[in-house]
Amino acid sequence: MPRRGLMLQARTRWLLLGLALLCILILFMYLLECAPQTDGNASLPGIIGENYGKEYYQALLQEQEEHYQTRASSLKRQIAQLKQELQEMSEKMRSLQEKKNTRANGMGYQGTKEQIPSDLLEFLHSQIDKAEVGIGAKLPSEYGVIPFESFTLMKVFQLEMGLTRHPEEKPVRKDKRDELVEVIEAGLEVINNPDEEDDQEDEDGPVGEKQLFNENDFVEGYYRTERDKGTQYELFFKKADLMEYRHVTLFRPFGPLMKVKSETIDITKSVINIIVPLAGRTEAFAQFMQNFRDVCILQDKRIHLTVVYFGEEGLSKVQIILESVSREANFHNFTLVSLNEEFNRGRGLDVGARAWDKGEVLMFFCDVDIYFSAEFLNSCRLNAEPGKKVFYPVVFSLYNPAIVYANQDVPPPVDQQLVHKKDSGFWRDFGFGMTCQYRTDFLTIGGFDLEVKGWGGEDVHLYRKYLRGNLIVIRTPVPGLFHLWHEKHCADELTPEQYRMCIQSKAMNEASHSHLGMLVFREEIETHLHKQAYRTNSEPVR
Repeated sequence: MPRRGLMLQARTRWLLLGLALLCILILFMYLLECAPQTDGNASLPGIIGENYGKEYYQALLQEQEEHYQTRASSLKRQIAQLKQELQEMSEKMRSLQEKKNTRANGMGYQGTKEQIPSDLLEFLHSQIDKAEVGIGAKLPSEYGVIPFESFTLMKVFQLEMGLTRHPEEKPVRKDKRDELVEVIEAGLEVINNPDEEDDQEDEDGPVGEKQLFNENDFVEGYYRTERDKGTQYELFFKKADLMEYRHVTLFRPFGPLMKVKSETIDITKSVINIIVPLAGRTEAFAQFMQNFRDVCILQDKRIHLTVVYFGEEGLSKVQIILESVSREANFHNFTLVSLNEEFNRGRGLDVGARAWDKGEVLMFFCDVDIYFSAEFLNSCRLNAEPGKKVFYPVVFSLYNPAIVYANQDVPPPVDQQLVHKKDSGFWRDFGFGMTCQYRTDFLTIGGFDLEVKGWGGEDVHLYRKYLRGNLIVIRTPVPGLFHLWHEKHCADELTPEQYRMCIQSKAMNEASHSHLGMLVFREEIETHLHKQAYRTNSEPVR
């Protein structure tokens, strides 16, 4: 029995071995059958008659599999592209059909909400939420803020000029013109056809009809683009016979315009406390008060002036100037604070802000060399909001009139120098001293760093505080704010950083690139003109 069992086990092993060999043979034939066909003249790699191992056929199978996967992916892409083209065609047909059904004067942009799928609409709203529209973003430095550019119906006031652009120009490119026209029309559509949630009241015309705004009621606008989110537009409208402004915020999240808010802003009772720190420079102060009288007393009439004077020399003359204006214009809304100490701009503005004891007020930190218009004062009111926004306008700084108007016997009056041209001045985008902000925001943020002594630096410290907080910083060039040229002295007592900033400011304030070049090459130009005159006089008369 044991012997018989051993023979049975041996037969079973041979049978299993035979089955295994048969399976291997069948697999080998299957691989040969599945091998790719080759051209008749082509030869398999390797030496003729070579036996190919398992790795070779695995490589062939993998190559075929990759080929089919690539082909399948290509077909999927083509199918997706065709679906997208079909969807676009359907949307175009639907859009054309809807345009036929809309009013002749309708914008149609509000109807696009119904065309946008819910998931896309949710994404677009998330773009608005991520953008710096409703709340300020914390930024690491003064260079992190995205400045606005301002525009009117006819002009754009821009910071980035390069060598071909101008600080003030008509939009030459058609896409820019069309963009601004579309935005203004969209703002008018929002005002004239408000939604139920809009915070605005309907004004009635003289016969009880609803007043409609048009493009002539557009006052000014600002726009800026966050490259990963979209473009924000701030628009202001005003009827000539109304005291209130209409403010519309629009946002283009790289898609259709979406209304963020529409509100009515009443600035009729908004008083501005203009704070001016001063030491000496009484002639400049007299010129400042002339502009103050024309703009603030005779036109705006909602201004308080606070002058913080350092030292005793010149103080009596400043008092005489203030009393003279008060007497002639019947103006008494001013405060003169005298500090018998060394001049410190941050300290002066801080004292001026704290000297106000009548509750909340909008403050404009100003210098004696600044010329502003009545329109700027309204921009100051419209772009600052307590607990919400601070306004940091970019000043247009005028060059040395002795160089700009060197071809004239005498420079023209100041009011004739206030033009936005390359050779007359530049946008002072590195300066942060002129600002409009509410008193509570200034005190909450901690005010100026009073440890900063001498020239410059205190305004940048305050600016950085706001950038690192939650308030929105509105940074834009404004056409009604000018820095008048004056000779600048950089004291030896300044720190190296302050001295560098002072020299840089002095160099940029003097003249434009072209005018400085004319000064540098003046001798060469005079020599050339002298040679030309000599040749002309030496030629014989025929």
